[in-house]
Amino acid sequence: MKHLVIYAHPNEQSLNGHLKQVVTEHLDQNKHEVIVRDLYQLNFNPVLSLEEMEGQRVGRVSEDVKTEQDKIIWADCITFIHPIWWTGLPAILKGYIDRVFSYGFAYRYDQGIQKGLLTDKQTVIINTHGKSHAEYQHLGMDTALSLTSDKGIYTYCGLKVKQHFFFDKADRANSEVIEEWTHQIKSLFLE
Repeated sequence: MKHLVIYAHPNEQSLNGHLKQVVTEHLDQNKHEVIVRDLYQLNFNPVLSLEEMEGQRVGRVSEDVKTEQDKIIWADCITFIHPIWWTGLPAILKGYIDRVFSYGFAYRYDQGIQKGLLTDKQTVIINTHGKSHAEYQHLGMDTALSLTSDKGIYTYCGLKVKQHFFFDKADRANSEVIEEWTHQIKSLFLE
């Protein structure tokens, strides 16, 4: 299976960096093909310009966007690894979505009806956040996060969400908790 890992955290030594390493090493050991796109190392430009927005409508994208789209076309499964910051995606990843998941590539409208175009692919989302699950549930943020990312981005574009991990209290996670998260991730990729 061909796996594309899209990683959005500026610190390679972070928990997110560790989880990226877990995913890539596990997939390599199980003979999967893996490409990692580290948005910070790529210095990916997250700003969608007016010119680019107008170009998307006619199928014209910049070379850096085309490169990313080619990687998405190649992949059977796309794994996003990133923290939840301010109850959403890091800005660099939001800009990646804005620019790369463009009209005519990731979705289109047929007679006013939205149609996702990435229908032959799965996605796995691995998120870390500081609050507890109980706090997110109390605030309704668990539902909001699932709606805005899972439904508002990924299934909107036709991707099948295989799993969305929300690893809570990540800033206080001890080695036992991290080992349990590692086990959950590895088990998912064995299915």
